[in-house]
Amino acid sequence: MAQTMWQKYITPTSPKEVAEILAKDKNARIVAGGTDLVLEIERGITKDVETLIDVTRIPHLDRITLDEDGIVHLGPMVTHNHVAGSKLLRERAYPLVRACWEVGANQIRNRATVAGNLITASPANDTITPLMALGASVTLLSTQGERIVSLDDFYLGVRKTVMREDEILIDISFPALTESQRGTFIKVGLRRAQAIAVINVAIVLDFNVSGIESASITMGAVSPIIIHANAAEEYLIGKELTEETIAEAANLAMAASKPIGDIRGSAEYRREMIRVQTARGLRSLLNGTEQDNFPSEPVLLSNGEISDFGHQSSVHTESNPILTTINGEEYAIEGGQDKTLLAVLRDEVGLMGTKEGCGEGECGACTIHLDGKAVMSCLVPAPRAHEAEIVTIEGLADATQEKLHPVQEAFIHEGAVQCGYCTPGFIMSAAKLLEEKPVPSKDDIEQAIAGNLCRCTGYYKIISAIEEASKA
Repeated sequence: MAQTMWQKYITPTSPKEVAEILAKDKNARIVAGGTDLVLEIERGITKDVETLIDVTRIPHLDRITLDEDGIVHLGPMVTHNHVAGSKLLRERAYPLVRACWEVGANQIRNRATVAGNLITASPANDTITPLMALGASVTLLSTQGERIVSLDDFYLGVRKTVMREDEILIDISFPALTESQRGTFIKVGLRRAQAIAVINVAIVLDFNVSGIESASITMGAVSPIIIHANAAEEYLIGKELTEETIAEAANLAMAASKPIGDIRGSAEYRREMIRVQTARGLRSLLNGTEQDNFPSEPVLLSNGEISDFGHQSSVHTESNPILTTINGEEYAIEGGQDKTLLAVLRDEVGLMGTKEGCGEGECGACTIHLDGKAVMSCLVPAPRAHEAEIVTIEGLADATQEKLHPVQEAFIHEGAVQCGYCTPGFIMSAAKLLEEKPVPSKDDIEQAIAGNLCRCTGYYKIISAIEEASKA
């Protein structure tokens, strides 16, 4: 039985309303993606949280815009996949796009917000590094008004920022890259997907006819906060990129890093990786190859829509039912307002096909479709299902014609199952992939299932089953 994690769940309609709630309720916390907060509450890391304020239904907060002054603005509900799929940002902020694409897996990126990644303030978080290199600032709102803080001044230490408990982040802004600027982001992890950074590096260079006019090199997971390689930045100004200048800049970046050793890597390994990856990034900018291995159309496991819900303000406690649509049927769920969506689907609704594997967004066994996007239901607060559209593994088959979904048919035909525990999650990811890309490449398939773990099959049969389903 899932434990009680909060008492009240509020869905406001504006940032101003959020600020007013925060000013009155010292035990309230904002939840957007929830991919960090839900786990922190469940594990007792974040304590005394009685109220969650869900900002995901506030209109227009998931916008990415470029203003007339060449400044990019990201709303607080812009997710990592919004960024990864943005053609504007691919052209004008590639280091951020690359960083967002390497965060978690699609089910995480479809809910996790860039704002949340900044506020969590872990030195290993991926989006802080490129945004700092791009010269980003954040706008904070409270009942006292707005203030703008540069990211260089935002962080005080590990998981510590200047943000007050009564403030909400309402905007992330930075100058878009110009025609003379190029940049990149490189991350070292212990696996291809779902990896926390051992180190990461972001580089932005401004070139002129005589060489480098300005340089920004930022590094993550090598100190309590993300830092600039100041000596390397200064060294590069006025110089041309050559193998000699690249080697020296990389050495200077390594010297600026002050990492610790932990389970992901020793301090010595981290320092060496800073040197190697800084050199690699600079070399890619010299050769113009920084985007060569980035997919032209990344798989997002999403319908691609930006949503303005027009949702009315609501408060959920034990006495307020969750009104939702699951697999085309309307439900009024009386219990579970203080649980995760996974727990409610299983305990309250009785849909047992969605599995709990890790319970922390790592394995993908709990994958469902929420408002057209594949998500990890173990990290979604149950009241987020209010007035939402949900599809679980039970809803994929065509019940009217007693016909399985093509992915289900292919999994049977190819024998893509052994113990079967992970299978619902794989099928949900694959089904969403085929909605997005009816004829996917093998690389598309691998991207789509990167957030789903299997301990039995070796993945070969799973990949071949998805390929077969796409032909159907």
